[in-house]
Amino acid sequence: MTRKIAILSGDGIGPEIIAEAVKVIHCLQREYDFQVELEEALVGGAAIDATGGPLPQKTRELCQQADAVLLGAVGGTKWESLDIAIRPEKGLLDLRAEMALFSNLRPAILYPQLASASTLKPEVVSGLNIMIVRELTGGIYFGQPRGIRTLANGEREGFNTLVYAESEIRRIGRSAFEIAMKRGKKVCSVDKANVLECTELWREVMTELAKDYPEVSLSHMYVDNAAMQLVRAPKQFDVIVTTNMFGDILSDCAAMLTGSIGMLPSASLDANGKGMYEPIHGSAPDIAGQDSANPIATILSVAMMLRYSLNETKLADKIEKAVNTVLDEKLRTADIHTEGTRKVGTEEMGDAIVAAIMRDMWGDAGGGASTDSQCARSSGLSNELD
Repeated sequence: MTRKIAILSGDGIGPEIIAEAVKVIHCLQREYDFQVELEEALVGGAAIDATGGPLPQKTRELCQQADAVLLGAVGGTKWESLDIAIRPEKGLLDLRAEMALFSNLRPAILYPQLASASTLKPEVVSGLNIMIVRELTGGIYFGQPRGIRTLANGEREGFNTLVYAESEIRRIGRSAFEIAMKRGKKVCSVDKANVLECTELWREVMTELAKDYPEVSLSHMYVDNAAMQLVRAPKQFDVIVTTNMFGDILSDCAAMLTGSIGMLPSASLDANGKGMYEPIHGSAPDIAGQDSANPIATILSVAMMLRYSLNETKLADKIEKAVNTVLDEKLRTADIHTEGTRKVGTEEMGDAIVAAIMRDMWGDAGGGASTDSQCARSSGLSNELD
């Protein structure tokens, strides 16, 4: 059965890192007979430039029809002066809402080869493996009313609304508990129940839900303490479940424990397991076009896509094994480069991961293995990514 993947390169370094991820998919198509069709569409600033809006109708339709979506990154200084309702990030928020992608999985895993790249002491972070489950379609990012208004005295006032329905809390909680059952059977629910009634309800619902999972240990933590604990003793956590805004902040904090935000993939899933997959980092316009961005998070997002949406666990394992192999070979992009390793660019890192996948298939002798260019020609894309 041929599946369809929507490819949304986006802005900044998005096209560069997506190109390397697509290169990996090409190799899986050729070497492992992975039946998939790839189709490109615009999103974010690139879509604004081409169509006047961040989420064209063609993109909406493609993403609804596809079995999974692979996204690069959106946004950049070029579009910051636009009204917030039509900025690149609005297209991404709307797409998440339209696809009902409520469960955002953000693993924070420290590869042992990168222990020295973390800003924390190796003994604090070695062996780190946390899954942050972030609610993605509710909370303060979507709550109404919102806006900027002028008060009677002429002063401007900005306002946003934090709101969660019990059903929204329950479904993201269930997602976290189900994941914990497959891991260390510990869930830490992060809130600010001491000052926010909305998250007081969050805590009540999580406590009620825990009764359905007697094997899972549930704890609660205020978000400010959680931020401190991530830096002080991060290995105490197994699964963290939290709100949209808190998850946004805490996952970026956790990223730095692993050595670089460029190492971390993410999955955003609907109730049926269909998802959008993307690195958790932004578009980094300051390094766009310099062949210096780290493509590993995007390539690992492909592995998550294979695992969670396409039921291709063995192929996901191949990608993750190849990333480990390349790190063992001491190849590093600029963000994870340390003394004693070799600095490589975006494209060379992608090539190295492809080569590792092929060696795994054919052995070091390479008998029968295709070249990188042959893998590229096996693509389902009609044109090369820009």
